[in-house]
Amino acid sequence: MSLDMNNDAGRAIELDRPAHVFHEAFLLGNGSLGAAAYGAAGFEAFDLNLDTVWSGGPSREPEAEKAPGVLLAELRSAIAAGDHVLSDRLARAIQGEGWTASYQPLGRLRWHWGASETADHYLRRLDLAQAVARVETGTAAMEAYVSAPDGVLVAEAEGPGETPIGLGFESPHPGVEVSTWEADGVAWLVAVGRAPSRALPNYVEVDDALRYGQDEPDADGTVAAGMGWAVAAAQVGKRIIVSAASGFRGHRQRPGADFANLAEEASSRVRAALGQAPADLRRRHVEDYTALFDRVRLDLAASDDPQAIAAQRYFDFGRYLLISSSRPGTQAANLQGIWNVDVRPGWSANYTTNINVEMNYWGAEAVGLPELHEPLFDLARDLAEAGRGTAANVYGASGAAVHHNTDLWRFTEAVHGEPQWANWQTGLAWIAAHLGEHLDHHWDEDFARSTASPVVRSAAAFLLDQLVEDADGLLIVSPSTSPEHRFLSDETLGTVTAGATIDQELTAQILDRLLWLAKRLGEDEELIPRSRDALARMRLPAIDQAGRLSEWTGPLLPSELDHRHLSHLYGAFPGSRITETATPEEFEAVRQALAFRLEHGSGYTGWSQAWVLCLAARLRDAALAERSLKILVDDLSSDSLLDLHPHGDWPGGMIFQIDGNFGAVAGIAELLVQSHDGAIALLPTLPRSWSAGTVTGLRARGDRTVDLHWVDGALRSARITAATDGDLVVEVDAEARISVESDTGPVVPVPVPTAPDGRARWRWTAEAGRVYTIRTERTDQRVS
Repeated sequence: MSLDMNNDAGRAIELDRPAHVFHEAFLLGNGSLGAAAYGAAGFEAFDLNLDTVWSGGPSREPEAEKAPGVLLAELRSAIAAGDHVLSDRLARAIQGEGWTASYQPLGRLRWHWGASETADHYLRRLDLAQAVARVETGTAAMEAYVSAPDGVLVAEAEGPGETPIGLGFESPHPGVEVSTWEADGVAWLVAVGRAPSRALPNYVEVDDALRYGQDEPDADGTVAAGMGWAVAAAQVGKRIIVSAASGFRGHRQRPGADFANLAEEASSRVRAALGQAPADLRRRHVEDYTALFDRVRLDLAASDDPQAIAAQRYFDFGRYLLISSSRPGTQAANLQGIWNVDVRPGWSANYTTNINVEMNYWGAEAVGLPELHEPLFDLARDLAEAGRGTAANVYGASGAAVHHNTDLWRFTEAVHGEPQWANWQTGLAWIAAHLGEHLDHHWDEDFARSTASPVVRSAAAFLLDQLVEDADGLLIVSPSTSPEHRFLSDETLGTVTAGATIDQELTAQILDRLLWLAKRLGEDEELIPRSRDALARMRLPAIDQAGRLSEWTGPLLPSELDHRHLSHLYGAFPGSRITETATPEEFEAVRQALAFRLEHGSGYTGWSQAWVLCLAARLRDAALAERSLKILVDDLSSDSLLDLHPHGDWPGGMIFQIDGNFGAVAGIAELLVQSHDGAIALLPTLPRSWSAGTVTGLRARGDRTVDLHWVDGALRSARITAATDGDLVVEVDAEARISVESDTGPVVPVPVPTAPDGRARWRWTAEAGRVYTIRTERTDQRVS
């Protein structure tokens, strides 16, 4: 990989060989259509995906025949009695019978675009600033991109030689029909097929895990399961244009499988793109992409350190992937974004709600991409409705319940499996937290009324019905689990208990958000007094005898000291209840708990290490943050920087999982600017290798935009643009003297008495539309 200190090189990934496996490929996308490009000399294999092509069909509503009131009462009694073996057995009884659907590949489009000889030169390059992949071999080259404005993949070869040989298509699905023809100088290829009617997760070992026994389309072209899809490709000279269509019609609707209609839908987009000049098509793509990517710019070239440039590239790559996999109107990015080559991909490439789908969007607001957050909001809105049957029929509860897995069809039951992962039922509350984060960054009353408030109400109503009194009269969630982690109690393994720390944090957070929304919107309903009372009586997480934040209530011990999930630290990140100034004892307990987990080997997956990075940022541990970034980039990423997760069933013992890429975006932003603790903290956790640099466009809560410039590891200047009136509090190093000017003249900041150790806070009244410039000088007279 190139480590050229030139900053243009820092905004690209450059490799000297083609990809040999999927996780080495360059990923191209427009939020819906995805393509993995391998970059062989003279030949490209585009593995194609469409965000709405999944196995299966609409989910059935859970049946109430399991007598939820009786089962739940028995389960809670077993938990209260400390009978962990019985608790786990009863928890299995409230699981569903099935699993989520699996995200599907379409197939591989083969294109011979030139000679296969590499001559003396080979370069494979992904331009992160323009979202264009390029292969150079001697005097020939090929570039490719996926356009959001036009909904197509475009690839074009250049250099001497004859017209490329042509196109081919292969698919892992049986029965795919491929047609080719030429008309008016255009070589066409159209492929149509169907997704599996059933594709169980890769870890489920049964004889009929994969089914293609599909029904014929009815009179309106729809089927019960196994949607249809189409790929259309056209070649003119040395250029190809590709599009795709799926039979998805909504998560409650039977999908379509009318091949003729699907082929026409895909072909019509290709014909429209063919009608444009190649330069115009490329310009529209670049303008659309850069309008998003250029909102934030991190420049660490002045640090003159390869580690800093690697971090900058990783940050840019994560933003590139988010822009490429999540757009308004698309599906939310799944475990692999929108890219996948397996019919039974790892963990179904679904939406895993106990960390992964949320991590995909941790950084969206901070890096100025709030509209890319919208697909997650759409998912939340759907789940708040789809989960009502699960809440009522499984738990006898109001509101909506969502367990650890969901999919295109908005599956909400507990899957059939081990309770430590299957029975966690607070997924909607975690997703709903993102709606509040969106409003914290920019208040939008229409969004608050139409989306945030209904979803938060659904999550809160369910959680209120999950609360029981403990022996001290405090409220705890029952049943409750800490995601994927079993505990030890007197040498007995258990999973299901009451009051696991993450469930307590999520419940307190969602109730607090409900009350906040009700006050802002002037709403008054029966949930408000219940929520206020419950919030006042919630048992908060305990600190154990070693000074670490506990993962469970009571004397329960972790069964895996190196466990990858850091669920009990939710209150510090991504939550914000635990802060250095508001809860200093718990803040230190988080530090000790994280150190203990890391001492025993946690952080061995990409997403887990990204969570470590975010926590290090909040803990102001710059050394840990730098170590975490180095592990992410050097050890837990492929050559093409895709995040990796250990898995023995995949090539090289690793599988691509996109969440770590996205989590790192949030972590890097948090190293530079934080705004969760009542102040905009500037450079709170600057890594040593980032000695000098600039960043522009980061967004802070309260609708403020922040630009920074630093030299010799210390802030030189900052610019904050306020979009709202009100107090503006900034936090800087304590030894820095600051001066503030607005575009109308000097501003006199007032010191704030409460600040973290070694830091100082200053306050002034901001006006909407004003730009405030902060300059610093060290108290020892050294300019910083």
